[in-house]
Amino acid sequence: MPEQEYLHPPPWANLSPVSPARAGGPGERQPSPGAAGPGEAEPIPQWAGPDAEAEDEDEAAGGRGGRPAARDQSRGPGGRARRAAARRRRRWLIMAAGLVVLAGGVTAAVVVPGGSAPAPVVPGGLITTFQPGELQTVPNACGTVPAPTVQQYLPGQAKQASPLPVGGTAESACNWTIDRAPVYRLLELNLLAYAPSGLASGDGSATQAAIDAYSQSLQSLQDPPKNSADPPAAVTPVNGLGNQAFSATQVFRRGGAVFDVTTVVVRYHNVIVRATLNGLEHSNRGTYGPVSMPQLSAAALAFAQAAEAALHS
Repeated sequence: MPEQEYLHPPPWANLSPVSPARAGGPGERQPSPGAAGPGEAEPIPQWAGPDAEAEDEDEAAGGRGGRPAARDQSRGPGGRARRAAARRRRRWLIMAAGLVVLAGGVTAAVVVPGGSAPAPVVPGGLITTFQPGELQTVPNACGTVPAPTVQQYLPGQAKQASPLPVGGTAESACNWTIDRAPVYRLLELNLLAYAPSGLASGDGSATQAAIDAYSQSLQSLQDPPKNSADPPAAVTPVNGLGNQAFSATQVFRRGGAVFDVTTVVVRYHNVIVRATLNGLEHSNRGTYGPVSMPQLSAAALAFAQAAEAALHS
C-alpha cells in the first residue's frame, strides 16, 4: 500500500504538520485520538481560518431545499485541513502580489514625479535660444542711412555697393565710395546679429556673444597684435548710443600714402554695428587730401547712429 503523504503547513504558518488517519483495514476507518465519533462533526483545526468553518457549516446544513449535500468521496481524512491550508496560501500569495504592485507604484511615483512635466532648468546652464529683445535678422544696411545723411557727409556722387553677406539675414553690409581728386572716401557699414553660442562666455546667450565681439573689437583697436602693422587707436567712449559704443581714430602709412581712419562700434543687445570711414590724407601719386579727422569721425558716427536707430523699428 503506498505510503500516505504528510501535509506540512508552510514555514510561515508556525504550525505542526497534519497527518491523515490511517485505516485499520479495508473499508474500516480507525478514529484517531480526539477525532469525532459517529454522528459528530469533525473538529476544525484552529489555524484553518473562517473559510474552513464556513465550508463545514455548508456541508452540515446540506444543499438547497434541506437535502444533505453529497459528500465528495475524493476528500479523504484530513482533506479539509489541506483545503484550508491551500486557501491560506492563496490569500498570502494575493497579499504578497498586492504589496509588490503597491511598492512598484510608490517607486514609480518617486522616480517620475509629476508625470510628463518638463525637466527643470539647471541653474548656470547654457542659453541656446534667443531671449526677449534679441534680434535674429537685421535690416538692409544700405537702406538704414537716409539719402540726405549720405549727401551731407559724402558730398558728390558716392557709389554704393552691397557686398554679399556671409551670415544670411543675420548680417548686412553696405559700402559708399567717392574717388575723385582731391577727395577719396570709403565708408563701410556692417550690421551683424549674433546667435547663442557655446563658445561665448558666461551663459552663451546671443547678447553675451555680441558683448564678447564688442570687447574684442575694442581690444584689437587699442592694442593690435604684435605682428600687425596697424597702429594703436585713440579710443573715446560714446554715450547714449545703443547699449555700448565707442569711437576710435588711427593713422595708417602705406607706401608713401597716409590714410586717416575713424571707426565707430555700437552694440545693441545682440547686434553689432560697425561704421568705418577711410580718408586719403596724402598720396604718393595724384593730388589727394588733405582731410579733417573730426569730420571723418562725425561722418562715421552719423552712419552708425542711423543704422542703430533702424534696429528699433
